[in-house]
Formats: sequence, C-alpha cells, structure tokens
Amino acid sequence: MQRSWWAAGPLTAVLRGHIALFRVRFPAGTVGGQLDAFARQFLWQQGLDYDHGTGHGVGSYLSVHEGPARISKAASTVALQPGMILSNEPGYYRTGRYGIRIENLLTVEECEALVGAERRFFSFETLTLAPISRELILAEILLPEERAWIDAYHARVWNEISPLSDEESVLEWLRVATAAL
Repeated sequence: MQRSWWAAGPLTAVLRGHIALFRVRFPAGTVGGQLDAFARQFLWQQGLDYDHGTGHGVGSYLSVHEGPARISKAASTVALQPGMILSNEPGYYRTGRYGIRIENLLTVEECEALVGAERRFFSFETLTLAPISRELILAEILLPEERAWIDAYHARVWNEISPLSDEESVLEWLRVATAAL
C-alpha cells in the first residue's frame, strides 16, 4: 500500500468528510440524517462507504451511543438543538487490511455568523482538542478552505493545550503536530 494512494484515497476522503461536517451550517429543525451525506460524500465519490453511523449522541448516562440525537443514514425524527453533544466520526474499513476513523466530539451551537438569515441556523463547534496526524495528510489535494480549517483547528489545539504542560519534549511534539500545513 503506497502512501500516496492511502492519503489521496480513503484517508483524505475521511478527513475531508470530517471537516465538511464541522463546517456545515443548517437550519433549525434539521435532523442528523440530513447531514450524514456531508461526511460521506468524498468516500462516495470513490465508490466507498462505511457501515456505521457518522455520529451519535454523547450525554450524561455514559452510554456508548446515547440518543436521541445521531448523525446517520438511519432515519431519525429528532432535530438537532443547541447544547446537544455528538460525535463526528466518519471512517472507512478495508477488511483484513486496515481501518481509518477520525473522531472528535462536537456541540450544536447557534450560528451567529449568518447576518440577515431568515431563520435560526446552527453550526458545530469542536470539543475534542487533539492533533490530526499531519504525516497522513496530502495537503496539496485539499481545498483552500479545508486547509484553513485544519490550520485553525491545530492553532486552537496548540493555544489551549500547550499551556497545560511545561515539559519541553511534550511541547516540541505538540508544536510539530500542530504546525500549519
């Protein structure tokens, strides 16, 4: 398996889907199933898919998949609301060879950025702050807005996590892991 196929193929498709779901803005009343294709679209373009949901609710009872909210191909009648916490975890699995999953938690928020919107819109904010492995990203095939999202995400990881350590080896690792693409 060559790195270029790995990164240009399913890995980058999973990453692009992960970013697309974080970047989507959606009107009040939207259910998770209406957003699921945003995460799958890049795999679908390559004739690939995954058999799990893209995201599930995370809440106070410590269930692995806590409802009622979810982001999945499965039908749901529960509209996403501000304050809901869900996972964003597109993936791809090649039987007997490897698996790819990029997973973060997100929360539904009011989307204040849409000046003049005719109705309430929501967006997602990331809760998980861990670097996305740069060595598996082919930045040259990402769109400029996808690269900008990764760079902004990594800058936030650095800004919020680096003050929590004074160990130079940890800070150096984090500095490299969160450097701009």
